[in-house]
Amino acid sequence: MIEALAEPLAYAFMQRAFLVSVLAAVVCGVLSCWLVLIGWSLMGDAVSHAVLPGVVLAYILGAPFAVGALVFGLLAVALIGEVRDRSVIREDAAIGVVFTVLFALGLVLISVTPSQTDLGHILFGNLLGVSSLDLLQVVVLGVITLAVLLLKRRDLTLYAFDPTHAQAIGLNPRRLGAMLLALLALTVVVALQAVGVVLVVAMLIIPGATARLLTDRFARMLQVAPAIAAGCAVAGIYASYYLDTASGPMVVLAQGSVFLGAYLFAPRHGLLRRRRHRAAAVA
Repeated sequence: MIEALAEPLAYAFMQRAFLVSVLAAVVCGVLSCWLVLIGWSLMGDAVSHAVLPGVVLAYILGAPFAVGALVFGLLAVALIGEVRDRSVIREDAAIGVVFTVLFALGLVLISVTPSQTDLGHILFGNLLGVSSLDLLQVVVLGVITLAVLLLKRRDLTLYAFDPTHAQAIGLNPRRLGAMLLALLALTVVVALQAVGVVLVVAMLIIPGATARLLTDRFARMLQVAPAIAAGCAVAGIYASYYLDTASGPMVVLAQGSVFLGAYLFAPRHGLLRRRRHRAAAVA
């Protein structure tokens, strides 16, 4: 068992893969608690897909992928807000329009960009190909995002539960919402290296959703969600190493497996628990 656990760690590329995936999972796990609470799952999906053209343009210009992804992530948020606030279009429709158009633009850019690099890795991740520079970018952006989330957690939590009360005590709900969206864009950039554009939304939603099934206390969710995400990241990479499968999707499958277990067996909100409770009430 010890040899099986130690073998992948003998390779530098596997060490980088573990570090990137765990850090991305923790940041996504913490942020996912607010996304699930506010109901911003679709917003996470939008931003994660909208960064694709930015990544491709960054490659064309020779700039770091993180820069292009961050610019287009923030652009997507701004465009969604503009369409929502200045037209009769509802937010869900604005999200659908913006992220699908930007994602399509990214796919077109990939199809016409000559490259010696497989740009398909942008879509599905390339954990085993993470370089030292990529690792540094993920560490810097991840630490910044996590620090802001933890420092502002009380304000963001009050905004999520009761924006009216937040405004009454002197907070600016609009500014807090903008901050959360900016942190979402940063988090997408962090997770992009791990699982790619397509699967980022899973890392942004599944940990928080799983934690919500396991506890009703938000402070506890902020502990459970990143712990689950980090554990699944490690388990997914080990599974991909020994099964010879793609690393990013295995991480997401591990998270999905834990969510399924919580959905069925959670002590209070699990499906089996609710069925037993209804059966007892009928009897």
